[in-house]
Amino acid sequence: MINRLLKIAAIGVLTATAFSTASFAADYPSKDIRMIIPWGAGGGTDGIVRKLSTIAEKELGTSIYAENIEGGVSATGVLEVMKARPDGYTIGSLTYDSVVTVPWQGLLPTYKLDKLKLIARVTSEPDAIIVASDSPYKSVADLVKAAKENPGKIKVAIQNTGSRLHLAMLQFEKLTGTDFKLVAYPGGAAPQKEAILSKEVQVAATSLGDFSSLIESGDVKGLVEFSDSRNPTYKDVPTAKEEGIDLQIGSFIVLAAPANTPDDAVAKIEGAYKAALESDEFQQWVSKVGVSPNWLGTAEVTDWANETKETLFKQMQDLVDQGVIKK
Repeated sequence: MINRLLKIAAIGVLTATAFSTASFAADYPSKDIRMIIPWGAGGGTDGIVRKLSTIAEKELGTSIYAENIEGGVSATGVLEVMKARPDGYTIGSLTYDSVVTVPWQGLLPTYKLDKLKLIARVTSEPDAIIVASDSPYKSVADLVKAAKENPGKIKVAIQNTGSRLHLAMLQFEKLTGTDFKLVAYPGGAAPQKEAILSKEVQVAATSLGDFSSLIESGDVKGLVEFSDSRNPTYKDVPTAKEEGIDLQIGSFIVLAAPANTPDDAVAKIEGAYKAALESDEFQQWVSKVGVSPNWLGTAEVTDWANETKETLFKQMQDLVDQGVIKK
């Protein structure tokens, strides 16, 4: 009799759970969704995520409100996503630093990417070499030739020491047999712009999108983009592949939710953002900002992120071992 009652109770629990899950799937979303952006308002990541979310919320039938939580090279905001209730009502955006720089530095023991469920990669943005429009370097070949003739003399503005852009330029030097004077400008692209406009440096390494306003005004131009396909916005800038340089590196935006967020919620979010990414509205908008839509869905994005992270970890550790950078 007791066994029979236990079986009935167990069936009741399973039925209630199944009903609850089905009910959640049918009702979700029933309130606004919070999108955490781990960078400041007005930046490139902020603009892209807000634009996508504005379109995606039409697909979901509810509002997606953005909240900028900056600090710690994106770690502060991403930690908020990790700690959030996994109910589908808090999601976040990750960039290169969120996936690579912060975990590699290992300064935050509680920061673990397995505390997230990655939803999709939405864009990629290759890094590039940029010079003033009146620069004597008319091509990347000109720049390489001058650097070989004047080792350690040509100043290149990067961002933080040990950053992705630092790594990109170290790889560029290795592949081209050159030696530049790399000058760090923490704080993003703004101080790099000032440096190149004031002739404090001859070259800047960042994305074409970061310098879009100066490219449009004719103050600067791209010499090469570290990619294998031409940027749809800046079609006149050759790729590293075309220049015979085997270098592909840049930033990206990945959407994520707290680990254990229901699969049904993740699937609905994924579908809404995929539709937003493919919409004419977004495609027309993004074609003007120098960023490439580059979709990778839930089924593939985690493996891609792990492979990217491990490859770059190895490259950075090699540089540490060589005494080029410090961890």
